[in-house]
Amino acid sequence: MNLLGPAEVRELAARLDVTPTKKLGQNFVIDPNTVRKIVRAAGVERGDRVIEIGPGLGSLTLGLTEAGAHVTAIEIDGRLAAELPRTAEAMQPELVDGGPEVGSLRVVHSDALELAAEHLDAQLERPEVLVANLPYNVSVPILMHLLELIPSLRSGLVMVQAEVGYRVAAGPGSKEYGSPSAKAAWYGEWRIAGTVSRRIFWPVPGVDSVLVSFTRRDAPRGTDVERAQTFALVNAAFAQRRKMLRQALQSVLGPAQRVVELCAAAGVDPTARAEQLAIDEYLAVARAALAAVTEAPPVTDQGGLR
Repeated sequence: MNLLGPAEVRELAARLDVTPTKKLGQNFVIDPNTVRKIVRAAGVERGDRVIEIGPGLGSLTLGLTEAGAHVTAIEIDGRLAAELPRTAEAMQPELVDGGPEVGSLRVVHSDALELAAEHLDAQLERPEVLVANLPYNVSVPILMHLLELIPSLRSGLVMVQAEVGYRVAAGPGSKEYGSPSAKAAWYGEWRIAGTVSRRIFWPVPGVDSVLVSFTRRDAPRGTDVERAQTFALVNAAFAQRRKMLRQALQSVLGPAQRVVELCAAAGVDPTARAEQLAIDEYLAVARAALAAVTEAPPVTDQGGLR
């Protein structure tokens, strides 16, 4: 089977009149060796159900199908979405014949941020693995959206801007640790799996890129309600990260005294700052807040209706 190299990528782009744009975060991979490295690092095996975001001209897509994966590719650009099946047919004719020795390809023309449950039910076979060269400008929102939307994802490997990758994989107390780090940790374990040269892209980007891998937790950390409350606390804490929690969390939990009481109930120091808390500590505060609401006495109408 064949993969796309520099000549094929440029020929395809010229034929489709595609000029890579910063708006869509388009930097096309032109090195087959890097594609195979990514597929190996992602642990993709024959028969795996993979979801790919932003396949572009198909460089990584063909590496995944070469490995025997069943790929669902989500592409926002209509020209690229229409051309990708034809590219796969030309480069890997085995895909057309099907059979146990090759993968398969399904292309969905959609903005990844607008992918919804009905798209999954109607068109996707519940992906297990996420592999993608994510657009730099929306990589974190896409990650968060997919992790919430597709609980069947058990692992993944994404190529992102280095600064973003280190933030996603950071742990509490590090200078990179922030809101994306805490939210990503809700879903599983994250690590930097490698670096990639700028020269494997066309056009060459002005920033470095890294590979970030994740393995999903066996069981959810909490309910959807608890996740929403926890993420609200994370947002509030990091929006004022220089302030202590007893100040930063007031926008979500109320007056400082109430914040102190809820932190105490959760076993969390109210004088700590955002970057000092792991996701389980944010969850503990969220549970204390939810329990306090549940246990509060009902409010009665003193005036009554006559």
